[in-house]
Amino acid sequence: MSNSITLTLKDGTQLTGQSFGAHVDSAGEVVFNTGMVGYPESITDPSYKDQILVITYPLVGNYGIPGEDRDDFGILKYFESEDIHLKGVIVSEYSENHNHWQAVKSLGEWLKEHGVPGITGIDTRALTEKLRDEGSTPGVIQIDPSQTPEFYDPNERNLVADVSLQDIEMYEPEGATKHIAIVDCGMKLNILRSFLKRGIKVTRVPWNHDVWSLGVDFDGVFFSNGPGDPEVLDEVVNTMKASFERDVPVFGICLGSQIMGRAAGGSTKKMKFGHRSQNQPCIDLSTGRCYITSQNHGYEVDRDSLPDDWEVWFENANDKSVEGVRHKNKPWFAVQFHPEATAGPVDTNYLFDKFVEVL
Repeated sequence: MSNSITLTLKDGTQLTGQSFGAHVDSAGEVVFNTGMVGYPESITDPSYKDQILVITYPLVGNYGIPGEDRDDFGILKYFESEDIHLKGVIVSEYSENHNHWQAVKSLGEWLKEHGVPGITGIDTRALTEKLRDEGSTPGVIQIDPSQTPEFYDPNERNLVADVSLQDIEMYEPEGATKHIAIVDCGMKLNILRSFLKRGIKVTRVPWNHDVWSLGVDFDGVFFSNGPGDPEVLDEVVNTMKASFERDVPVFGICLGSQIMGRAAGGSTKKMKFGHRSQNQPCIDLSTGRCYITSQNHGYEVDRDSLPDDWEVWFENANDKSVEGVRHKNKPWFAVQFHPEATAGPVDTNYLFDKFVEVL
């Protein structure tokens, strides 16, 4: 059997390389990530649900995949969820040989275990340039490129329902005095860890669960990252509105920022190709300070739609897109980037402390 495998884009473009993951067909939205490291974390990020990830850094796989070690909270140390959620990985050059003291297997072996295809030998810089010019697009990974591809646009579905947890979970670090609810829309595990390390008791609920039906007077509510279009998440928006009505502190990250924009009375819009990397510069408009951030999103809040009592807090230095919103008087704020990083810089980790301080 030939080891060749092809990526077909919706406009008919075909790029053929060699298979290094599961040798299977797969369909999703083709997006790119410009980070230099962090492929185990990116590949397990639920925000990549049903996407085909193009990694622009030319050499991928050289440090392998770490083991499934867990920390004192029982959370995976090196992955951002318990599974792989994307539909394929595209790289320029896959390293057959890996070397790292934490590695237990190769990237290719790991993808095969999860049934996820990988393609090496693709000109990822040219493919990325095409996606930047024309926008993210549906694509199909095919063993037989002569077959008619069946394209699929994941943004037409409620992807959050697929990646959110199914049952309520409780976490209580020793000595915890504050208690928050986390609305899990596909949360990265290091976000949960960031709260637990700060001694915060957490009740983690599914995306469509009304946290206020639990009869608990939470000190605050957090809304997580996640995949897909925020316009289909009315249940989450209503939960945030209910939290506003109770006048408790509210914090959101990534999709949580888009949810806040909608709960505030604004709207969101799809970006041409989104931001996916660990090197996005964001400016705090209140101080003028620029932070380097980790990001993974394809939507943003429409700044012109925000009511007068809300303001844009952070702005992307490259394209001026909205990177954070907040209420002018209340402790309600959210950022589009990932202050928990993993992988990425920890410049904005202070935002977790900011939320804890107002609880």
